[in-house]
Amino acid sequence: MSQMLNTGVRWTIHDVELFAENEGTRYEIVDGELFVTRAPHFKHQQTCGRIFGQLDVWSESTGLGEAVINPGVLFSESDNVIPDVVWVTKETLALTLDEAGHLTGVPDLVVEVLSASQEDLRRDKEAKLKLYSSRGVKEYWIADWRSRKLEVYRREQNQLKLVETLFSSDIIISPLLTGFSCTVNQFFPV
Repeated sequence: MSQMLNTGVRWTIHDVELFAENEGTRYEIVDGELFVTRAPHFKHQQTCGRIFGQLDVWSESTGLGEAVINPGVLFSESDNVIPDVVWVTKETLALTLDEAGHLTGVPDLVVEVLSASQEDLRRDKEAKLKLYSSRGVKEYWIADWRSRKLEVYRREQNQLKLVETLFSSDIIISPLLTGFSCTVNQFFPV
């Protein structure tokens, strides 16, 4: 469940740093627009964990990169997000991880798991899709645990385009993740 604070103010990371620590609340800024999100549904979190698990096992076996849940990604002062899962190559990680433990550059793969509210849908399917596309993310997955489907966006002609929608029995493979494959159903809790 998220709430957008649209007050005509262009928010930055410096504004968010002034907020009181509030456990369970996530603040994200996309193009100066502040999104405030509370802790998501249990099955949302399970889906994040399962996607991370599949990517992590593959990453460990190949040594090609790292998967992480809920990293801070600081594209700029007015674009500061916390994706559900990201995967980065070892090279990307070495170039973009700052001393505070945030990525300051572009992850190779970003995964967002949908929540139910219309504002959350707009954030993930519009605002974040536009942000990730403009910043150079190579692949973007939007997972919907309710309908058990996965939308796959890939970079084509310098922007992210929807290339396939996969359902439970479909197999996800990616040119970005050499040798990675699993049934989409493995991403979703029972």
